Amino acid sequence: ECSSLAAIKLPEGLTSIGASAFFECSSLAAIKLPEGLTSIGASAFFECSSLAAIKLPEGLTSIGASAFFECSSLAAIKLPEGLTSIGYRAFAGCSSLAGITLPEGLASIGDEAFAGCRGLTDITLPEGLTSIGDLAFVSCSSLADITLPESLESIGTGAFAGCPEYLQLTVVRDSYAAKWCKENGLNYTYPDSLDWLND
Repeated sequence: ECSSLAAIKLPEGLTSIGASAFFECSSLAAIKLPEGLTSIGASAFFECSSLAAIKLPEGLTSIGASAFFECSSLAAIKLPEGLTSIGYRAFAGCSSLAGITLPEGLASIGDEAFAGCRGLTDITLPEGLTSIGDLAFVSCSSLADITLPESLESIGTGAFAGCPEYLQLTVVRDSYAAKWCKENGLNYTYPDSLDWLND
C-alpha cells in the first residue's frame, strides 16, 4: 500500500518476490525485474493500477495467485519460456490486456486466471498445456478466437462463460478439446477445413 511509489529497480541476485510485496502500490508505473528471478508470489502486484507494462525475465517458473489482479492499465505482457504454471486469478481484472503470449512448456492455467480481461481479443495456447481451470476466461467479452491444443486433458467448468457468442474455438479432430466443445455446445472448427468431410 505504498500509494506514492512510482518506480523501483530491484537488484541483481533477487530470486523471488514475496506475497503482497507491492500490494496496492497504485502509482507504480514502472519496474525492472532482474534476471535470475524464478517466482512471483501471490498478490505481489495486486491492484497496481498504474502498471502499464512489465518484462518478465527468462527463468521465471511460476506466477502466484492474484499476482497481477486488477492491474487495469497492463496492456501487454510476454510470458517467458520456462514458465510452467499461471496461478489462480493471476491476471484477473486486467481489463486493458489486449494480447498475451503463452510460452511452450506451460502446463496449467489456474482458475479465473484471465477472468474479466475485457480487452483480450485472441490468445494462442501452447502445445503441452494439459489443464485450463474453472472460469479461466470468464467474461472475456472481446475474445473472438482461441486455439485449444491437442495436449489438453481437462477444461474447467465455465472456462469460457460470458465470452461472446461468436467465440470460435479451434481444436484438433478427436481430441479431448473437440469432445469438450461438442458436449458443451460451443462453436468450434478444425485447423484444416477438410476435416469436416470426415464428420
